[in-house]
Formats: sequence, structure tokens, C-alpha cells
Amino acid sequence: MSKNEPFDAVVVGSGPNGMAAALKLALEGLSVKVFEAEETIGGGTRTLELTEPGFRHDICSAIHPMAASSPFLRQLPLHEYGLEWIYPELPLAHPMDDGPAVVQHHELEKMNEELGDDFKAYQKLFKPLRDAWDELTVDLLSPLGLPAHPIRMGLFGFKALQPAERLTRRFSGERAKALFAGLAAHSLLPLDKPATAAIGLVLGAAAHSVGWPLPKGGSQMITESMKAYFESLGGVVETGTKVTNMEMLPLSRAVLFDLGPRQVSSIMGGNFPDAYHKKLQKFRYGAGVFKIDYILSEPVPWKDPRCNRAGTVHVGGTQAEIMESEAAMSRGRHPEKPYVLLAQQSLFDETRTPDDRQTLWAYCHVPNGSEEDMTRRIEAQIERFAPGFHDVVQTRRTKTAAGFEAYNPNYVGGDINGGIQDLPQLFSRPVSFYEPYATAAKGIYICSASTPPGGGVHGMCGYHAAKLVMRQEFSEQ
Repeated sequence: MSKNEPFDAVVVGSGPNGMAAALKLALEGLSVKVFEAEETIGGGTRTLELTEPGFRHDICSAIHPMAASSPFLRQLPLHEYGLEWIYPELPLAHPMDDGPAVVQHHELEKMNEELGDDFKAYQKLFKPLRDAWDELTVDLLSPLGLPAHPIRMGLFGFKALQPAERLTRRFSGERAKALFAGLAAHSLLPLDKPATAAIGLVLGAAAHSVGWPLPKGGSQMITESMKAYFESLGGVVETGTKVTNMEMLPLSRAVLFDLGPRQVSSIMGGNFPDAYHKKLQKFRYGAGVFKIDYILSEPVPWKDPRCNRAGTVHVGGTQAEIMESEAAMSRGRHPEKPYVLLAQQSLFDETRTPDDRQTLWAYCHVPNGSEEDMTRRIEAQIERFAPGFHDVVQTRRTKTAAGFEAYNPNYVGGDINGGIQDLPQLFSRPVSFYEPYATAAKGIYICSASTPPGGGVHGMCGYHAAKLVMRQEFSEQ
């Protein structure tokens, strides 16, 4: 690598946000180079053969309603560069003990079949969001500022800022409450905390608008297609190069880090004032995850076979049980009955396995930095709703929260969200809500999930960071 090789901009890190930043800058006509520490690109979208040859497992992100909703990704011709979305018949299933599972249909009107007397309240909640989804996502996936659609955002915000537990009081039955609790628990926060309703509203509305798709061949195809498009625009990607200091980078007018605050602080060293280093070190991280990747001899034997028509299954039982699981995790305890998120990619994507066996992706939330093995507790929860599950397990590969950080230092303590997304840190990530992508050094920017709008595969952190770079560094061109 030649330090004197000039580029307009350099991006460090090739996750979805790093590649989105690189693409946005390349589309503006700039020369851009991306550096990736690993031999393959992708960050949270990597897909690897973890168990046996030919079995493709998503390492972190698996199902992608936010990628399908992303205002930036949706305008890119990624289908021309290898990205093919697969839409399971049902976005989501939520098994129940005392009856059939609650399934989330793509068609909002079909939820009447699932929720009965609660359907009108459910429809009132989600129909305005579904009908205005394209407009809303422009504001939802942006940093704090004047909304492009202030009335719609105001109506959304009134509901979204509530704790999820409070919002579910509009439902009288357990099925609707459990369904919404499972959606909101993606926040990795106790459901009595403010703004946890936002995650449930966003994910539910996405199910009824764009769906919950998965990429054919694995989540890796999202960033691989971005890389292919980026290279077609003249961009350069260099893998296997871990950037540890600024002297390693070629000359450029702007550097964007798709890394966490701690990693950026370490690389920048004396290029940042001490006061700014201290602010980055104060950035807070949330819950970790414990994950299992399986090979199964056959599909999961759910009591309700409709669960095998869903790409995602939330295993947690009632709202009360999900709330207890997430509250225990936040208190530093490991729940005995964890809320478990499952993805059944190979039921819909034959490229994930070389034969007629199946893969299964499962994780639960645990305290940050946990080294606890949650296998027994996760499998007891699955067995509860799928008797005989133990009999179909052939291979499992586990990763603790601490193991996630060892795999990717950006996942501090196993936090795959790039930092806790509670109300104080929702927009002021990593330091300030005012131009959050800029740092204390000219020409240095952060574009990772530790900036707004936060975690998820949508690329919008990188997109907005690149827009700021264009305004601050290249506006005279």
C-alpha cells in the first residue's frame, strides 16, 4: 500500500454503512478507497461456512426489513450486481402455549384472522404507518432535524416515544400484546423504557409494507452487491488490511470510519484532543447476544406448522414473559426463559445448504460481556413450542457475547447494535446530536451504527455521513 496514493476520500470498514458511504461519495464523482481488516467484506452482513462445507450461516444480521426499507439502498441497482431478495410467505410467527401461533401477515387486513377483537386497535396503529411508509422512512432513518414530513412524524413520534408496555395497553388480548412485545424487544431494552415502542412500530409497519425479506445466498450478498457496484464506479476495496493508525492511510481530503467510537479513538491517537477522546470513551453499550447456528436433519417441528411458513420466529411466550426476560438481562442476570429470535433461511433459500438438511439461526439477549452458555435455555424454549426439536439437531455452533467482541471489536461486549439506543443516546451518538458524523478533527468522520439512525442493515448512517462530507469538504467543487 502506498501512503502517497491520493484519493478524495477513504473509508475504513466495509460493513453496510461503510459501503453506503463509499457508494454515495463515488456516485458524487469522487475517488474513494475502502479498507477492510478481514479477508472478506461485510461487517454484520457476513455469511460463512461455520459448521460443515456448503452450509451457509449468517453471522449477525439475517432478515432485512430495514434494508428493504432503506431510502438509499432502494435507489441503488443492486439487483444488477447479484442481490436477489426472497420474501417468505409470512414475515413473522410468534408461537403461543394455549393455542395457535400468532402470525404476522404481509397483508394488514389478514391480521383480523389472528387478533379478533384487537384487530381494530392494531389496524389503527399500523395502517397510517404502512400507507405512508416511503415518506416516513426518509425521516425515521435520518439524524435529528426538521422532518421532511413533520405531521406524519409528529403522529408517529407521539406513539413511538412511549414504552412498549404502555402502548400495548390498547390491546385487550394476549395475542396482540405478545406479538407487539416480540417486535419491540428487538430494541435490546426493557420494554418499560421510553421509546421502546418505536422499534415495535417500525418493524411491524415494515412487515405490512415492504416485508421481511432475506437475501438469496446469505446476507453477505447485500454488501457484495454494493462492492460490485462501487467497483463499477471506479472505487477500490482493499481487504486484509487492519488500520491501526492514521499513518497507514493514503492521502485524502476525508476519512470516514465505519468503526465504533473506541476503535476510532485508538486509531486517531494524538490527532484528537484529550477532551474528545474522553467523550468517545463515555459512549455507552447495551446488551450482548448469545447465538447458536444449527444444522437440522429436518425443519423445526413446530406445534403450529404455520411457523414453518415464516422466515422469522419469535420464541418468548406471553408479553409478561418477554418483559421479564429483557428486564433480567438489563439487571445483569441471565433469564431462565429467554426471549429467542429465530431465522429459518434455508426453508426459503435452497442455496444455504448442499442437501435436504436445514440451517437455523438463533440468539437471545444477555448482559453485556457475558460468557454464559445459553444453549440449554434457548433449546428448552424452542422445545416448548416444537416438541422433538432436540431430535432434529445434528450440529450446533455457539458464540457468547464476549465471543462476538472477539470476532468483531466493534461489537463491544457483544452489543451488535453499535451502542445502546435508549432515549439519551438515540440521536446524540456517539457524542452530539449536532452533525453527529463529524469529529473534533477536520476531515475525520464516523459513519458506523454508533451514529444515527443506529443499528440495522440500512446503510443510512454511511449515507448521511457522506452527505455531510460533501457539504463540509467538497462543496466548492
